[in-house]
Amino acid sequence: MGHTIKDKAKLLARVRRLKGQAEAVERALEEERGCADVLMLVASMRGAINGLTVELMEDHIRHHIVNPDSDQDPARASGAKELIEVLRTYLK
Repeated sequence: MGHTIKDKAKLLARVRRLKGQAEAVERALEEERGCADVLMLVASMRGAINGLTVELMEDHIRHHIVNPDSDQDPARASGAKELIEVLRTYLK
């Protein structure tokens, strides 16, 4: 079983929230709401996309490259932990 299948419900919930946010942006544009309101909606959407991206990338690293929690090589485990933290910081 692939890790995305194992976490399928959680990932789909994130995607559904993103869909709702996209619909909110669409409604705001149709209603001709102010640009500041639309920009705030887009910013929240971008944050949600970044959160989904980090989660997928972290899972990919842990399942296909190196799992820092179980790797016997301390240097590899440390490098993987650092990479995950950099991704989280960068995509915050």
